Amino acid sequence: MTATKTKMGMEAEIAPGWTGEPAVLDGAIVIGAGAAGLSAAHALIKAGIATEVLEREQRLAEPWHRRHDNLHLNTHRELSSLPGVSFPAGTPAFPHRTAVIRLFNDFAETHRLPITFGAAVEDVEFRGDHWLVRTSAGPRAARHVVIATGRDRQPFIPAWNGMKDFSGRIIHSADFGRANDYVGKKVLVVGAGNSGFDALNHLSRAETGQIWLSARNGPSLLPKRIGKIAVHRLSPLMASLPVRLADWAMAATQRLVFGDLRKYGLPAPPSGGASRLGSDYTAIAADDGAVDAIKAGRIVVVPQVREFSPDGVILDNGQAISPDIVIAATGYRTGLETMLGKLGVLDARGVPLFNGAAGDPKLPGLWFTGMRPSIRGCFANARIQAAAIASKIARQKR
Repeated sequence: MTATKTKMGMEAEIAPGWTGEPAVLDGAIVIGAGAAGLSAAHALIKAGIATEVLEREQRLAEPWHRRHDNLHLNTHRELSSLPGVSFPAGTPAFPHRTAVIRLFNDFAETHRLPITFGAAVEDVEFRGDHWLVRTSAGPRAARHVVIATGRDRQPFIPAWNGMKDFSGRIIHSADFGRANDYVGKKVLVVGAGNSGFDALNHLSRAETGQIWLSARNGPSLLPKRIGKIAVHRLSPLMASLPVRLADWAMAATQRLVFGDLRKYGLPAPPSGGASRLGSDYTAIAADDGAVDAIKAGRIVVVPQVREFSPDGVILDNGQAISPDIVIAATGYRTGLETMLGKLGVLDARGVPLFNGAAGDPKLPGLWFTGMRPSIRGCFANARIQAAAIASKIARQKR
């Protein structure tokens, strides 16, 4: 037999006379080497399950390398570690993206995870008793496939009328850059969710021109800190509550800390923060200065965008504003349709219909992880789901 080596040293055997059907790995292929994929691989290997991780990029944490320079986690460092590897002493409570990049690399090296880089997955096909995975680095086959490509794989900007003729800039919040890039600029942020408030928090500390926030729905919003207490440290307790009680606790905290934000033009949220995590996959926003700027009039809340003109933006109420830069904090898409669309496991927005240790009995061996927002945050949720998936696969192998 011949062997091909990955960058992490794993050898994948290919049978002599290979004609396009690889040998079936009696284990799992993990697609994606982010927090969810790395956690899944570690849990699977720890459970004695042969595993290969496929990563389309040439290095770990590529999305974190590309994200804006001001990006920090909204989750506390103590709840954002990976199994056996924590942030080093001196890391801020809410780690910078460069600390996350180091964490991923330290984790992969510590556990010697078998990662094949540059393997973009093109198609996943069910073969009855195994899965065939076609990639840019050649096909793979395994009894189980764990999809861990993330729910924020592709930044999404709506196709607004007239946007091509707009004389200003339109960017996605993922490309925010540096807060100083907006000095002296009039800025419109579209979207009052987690990404929108992240941008507003940074803008509130820069010497910008007028800032507008276009909000379709009011946010479920919590302060990053209350006094010296990092609010996210309470997330395990919040996650243990029934959904309706968690909704009430978040709403009460929001009202107690910020007052009635409807007085400043923000719509009421359509439902509770915990409920929205499960219904429309909307993450809870974190405030770190934006609300004070709204109350001071530096950030003006306006209706939804109707259309663009060459000189500005027309809002739903007919008002015209003239931002220099429009930041579309309008969410992400999974981008899974090409890979998995024919399997019938995605909803209309491309989000998997099941996640974690849940599955479809008609498609045994297909798993998803990291595809839902969580009160705990993506790192803690990745650890929990990884352990659940590995445990279920291990039980099936007995």
